[in-house]
Amino acid sequence: MSDDHIFTADFKAQPYWWDAARPGIGAAQTMPGRVDVCIIGGGYAGLSCALELARNGTECAVLDTKRIGQGASSRNGGLVSGGLKHAEKGLVKEVGRERATRLMQEAAGTLPFIDDLITREGIDCDFARVGRFSCAWTRGHYDALARSAELTEELTGEPVRMVPPERQREEVGSDFYRGGQVAEGAATIHPAKYVRGLADAAQRAGATLLGQTHMTGMTRGPDGWRIETDRGTIRADKVMLGTNGYTGREAPWFRRRVVPVASFLIATEEISPELARELVPNARGLADTRRVLSYFRLSPDHKRVLWGGRVGTAAMDPRESARRLHRVMTRVWPQLEDVRISHSWNGHVAFTFDFIPHLGEHEGVHFALGCQGSGVAMQTWMGYQTARMMLRGNSESAFAEGRFPTFPGYRGNPWVLPLILMWFRLRDQIERSRS
Repeated sequence: MSDDHIFTADFKAQPYWWDAARPGIGAAQTMPGRVDVCIIGGGYAGLSCALELARNGTECAVLDTKRIGQGASSRNGGLVSGGLKHAEKGLVKEVGRERATRLMQEAAGTLPFIDDLITREGIDCDFARVGRFSCAWTRGHYDALARSAELTEELTGEPVRMVPPERQREEVGSDFYRGGQVAEGAATIHPAKYVRGLADAAQRAGATLLGQTHMTGMTRGPDGWRIETDRGTIRADKVMLGTNGYTGREAPWFRRRVVPVASFLIATEEISPELARELVPNARGLADTRRVLSYFRLSPDHKRVLWGGRVGTAAMDPRESARRLHRVMTRVWPQLEDVRISHSWNGHVAFTFDFIPHLGEHEGVHFALGCQGSGVAMQTWMGYQTARMMLRGNSESAFAEGRFPTFPGYRGNPWVLPLILMWFRLRDQIERSRS
C-alpha cells in the first residue's frame, strides 16, 4: 500500500528554512587576485572567521563550492547549546580533569557568545533562549541525566531540573519517554536566517564572499598560498579550512580526521495552536538520549513540527527519509499520524575520532572542524577563535590543544557507518527492553 498520503500536494525536497531564507550568494563576477586570508567553507565557521578578520582590517575571501551557507549551516534543526557531545567521565579519561574542565567551560560559553554576536550585528534569526528538554530513553538514562544536572547548571549558569516520567507531559506531549531534564541554558534559532545574517555582517565588515567556487587544490610557496579554483586562482598569505562534514579530497590530511554523517529532517504541514501547545508546551528544543537519537522542535512561528534523526548514513531519496522519520515521529507523537509532511532534506555533520571539536594549524593551514552535530554556536565560536589565532599568532582555546587523531586506514570514506548504526539501534532496543 502506498504511503504517499503522508506528503502534502506541494511537498518540497529542500530545507523548510529556505522558504524564508534561501542561500543567495553565488559566484561573483570577478575573482580577487590576492587576499591576506583565503577561507575555504562558507558556513558558520568560515563566516565567523571572516567577520572577525575583516573587523580587524584583514582582507579576506570566503570560498564555497555551493552558495554561501547552503551546506549544514542552513540545513540543521536550529537547536543551539554549548554542550560537548561527550560524557564527562569519558572526557576526563581521554584528556585529564584539568583540560576536560576547560573544554566544558569553554563549550558552555559559546551560547552567550553567539547571543552577543546576534545582538551586536542586528541579525534577525528568531533566536530564542527557550531551553532544552532532554528526553530519557530509559530509566538508566534518566539517572545519568540526574547525575549531570549539577555540573550542567554550574557550567551554564542557568537552572537545570529533572522532570520525572509522571510529569513529562509538562514538557512533551507524549508518554513514550522515561522523564527527562530541563536545561535553561539552550536556545532555538532559524539557521538559514542566521547564516544569511552572518554573511551580511561579514560583507559589511569588508569580507569578499565567493559562492559556487570550488577549490580544486592549494599549494604553498615562498610568497604564500596559491589556491586553485574552477574559476581561477587566488593568492593568499594564509589559508583557513572550515568545511566540516563537507571536507573533500583536496584536503586529505583533514579529511582523514572528520567523519561525515548524514542527518535527516522533515517539516510537517501547519498544525493547530492547540496541538502545538500539547506537543511542546514550553516551545523548547528537544532531543532524546538514544544512541540513534531524534531531535525535534516547533518551527519559530509554532505552526509546524520539525523532526530530525539518523535514519541512514548517506543521502537518500527525500521521500524515503521522510517516510522513515515519519514512522519514528508518530511513535513518539501518535497525534501526528494524519499530519502530512511538507519538506524533507538532509545534510552532513562532522564527527571526530575523540568526539572533541578541533581548531589549530597544520602545515600552514588553519582549521576549525568537528562539532559532532552541535555546531551552531560551537562552529561560530571556533571560527572566531581561529581568526584570533591568525591575528595574534597563538590561541588560548582549549580546543586548539592536543593532537587531532585519525584511525589507521581511514581515508575519509566512512564505509563502516551502516554497521555502527545497526549496532547502535540494537543496543538502544536492548537497553529499552530492560528499562
